[in-house]
Amino acid sequence: MKRDSRLSSVLHALLHMAEQDDEPMTSEALARCMNTNPVVVRRTMGLLREAGLVTSARGHAGGWRISADLEKVSLRQLHDALGEPAIFAIGNRSENPSCLVEQAVNAALDDAFAEAEALLLSRFSDVSLADLAADFKRRHDAWRSQKE
Repeated sequence: MKRDSRLSSVLHALLHMAEQDDEPMTSEALARCMNTNPVVVRRTMGLLREAGLVTSARGHAGGWRISADLEKVSLRQLHDALGEPAIFAIGNRSENPSCLVEQAVNAALDDAFAEAEALLLSRFSDVSLADLAADFKRRHDAWRSQKE
């Protein structure tokens, strides 16, 4: 099963956008940053626009802008805006087994999956875009110091 990397891609795009000092970024520029197609960027950013996290404008000075406060946007909100993609690529072999052994296996796995997902989503709620932007800045400053 293919992994869903949209959350990672969105975070990448939003951090690039945050560095633009409120200048819009085109879908083409974001696509280059993310090594993807502009159509994918527009589709994904459209979900964030519907959630009120970004705005877009057409034309010569158009592009995407972050419209939300970085301090107030959590990874959980972004995960939700993307349609709550599945957290795990693993799952039960059969959702409604008639075999009692498989029922026992499913019960054990379901409990573990639910517990792990709740923990991860809780952690997502604790991390803001501002936290990621600050981490990026620290890393960039350290990298720059090494280059000098």
